[in-house]
Amino acid sequence: MIGNVPSKKKINFEVIPALWRYLKKYNRTAHLPLQYDDLLRYNMAVPLLDLSGTDTLWETVFYPDHEQKTIFEGLKLIYALLKTDGDVEVLHHLTIARIDYCNFGNSKPFRVRIINRLNDNYDHFYVKKADASRIYGLELEELLSPNSVMYLADGRTLIEEHIAGVPGDDFMKKHLTNESEFNQIRIAKEFIKFNERCFVRLLGDMRSYNYVVDITPDIEGNQYRMRAIDFDQQSYEGWKRFYQPQHFKENNPIYLVGKGRINLESMRQYQLEERSLIAVRLRTQKSRVSSLFEVMIEDQISKPEKIENLCKELAQHHKNNAFLHCHSMGEVVLTNLRLVLQKDFRRGLL
Repeated sequence: MIGNVPSKKKINFEVIPALWRYLKKYNRTAHLPLQYDDLLRYNMAVPLLDLSGTDTLWETVFYPDHEQKTIFEGLKLIYALLKTDGDVEVLHHLTIARIDYCNFGNSKPFRVRIINRLNDNYDHFYVKKADASRIYGLELEELLSPNSVMYLADGRTLIEEHIAGVPGDDFMKKHLTNESEFNQIRIAKEFIKFNERCFVRLLGDMRSYNYVVDITPDIEGNQYRMRAIDFDQQSYEGWKRFYQPQHFKENNPIYLVGKGRINLESMRQYQLEERSLIAVRLRTQKSRVSSLFEVMIEDQISKPEKIENLCKELAQHHKNNAFLHCHSMGEVVLTNLRLVLQKDFRRGLL
């Protein structure tokens, strides 16, 4: 298991012009009324506690009277851009209930809680620093996973929708051991598939608090889907195990559930099922995937020494020297995906 993670936070990578052109082509840009830096003008903050009184590592922030109206109106318009393609008719019954700030993590996000006054229903969205790694991660999630994600970018700012689900660490504490044997097998199966999705597209750092579990009641038992919520570590670090959630000690409870209930043959079946689905998505989104990688292979979103080491480890893992000719993380991810489409890729499952 991976017991330690990098001591230094990942640096932000600027969005290069070619990536901006890609984002504009596929309607991922918008002229936002506020930028990330505007939300930094708060004048007071208090710790945000959960229902049990535990510090959540978020702070609720407050703004001077002369700033608050402009910021709140801007945030409501951003929500309309994100959810209704800018239709302002929804704004009159929306109100900003709370703005939280997290100084922990790479993106230092603001989380905006917005309420529909007609029925008291609430939603959240996030305002973050624009970062090329995160954008590539969001795009690959949209294109290669079973999940759709909505986000918008403008200048130094990234707006992301809230991804609903039970945080992985909470799920393990409150749900995992209380589930039936049948449901635990389903959870273990989904973890294998989630592990495979992350590894194939090289999404790293999927510790338990960086993904959520979406639980759907079914005819018999529940269905489970694990969804990444943090995309900062899209193909940045330089060692293979960082891209396999099974190796993080925070995921031990789910890993051990699977280890005791799923044999090697079943595990291979689930891996192949997930790779087949990724291959189908690649083929159906061929033009857009090609456009993304034309940009990504030319972009430098990691350090040369990390790329070199990851290439060596993947070449050894897959017994394929194609990785040794890669010079960017975009090339590394593309090489990994090309292997998915090869029939003989199943030889390198483990």
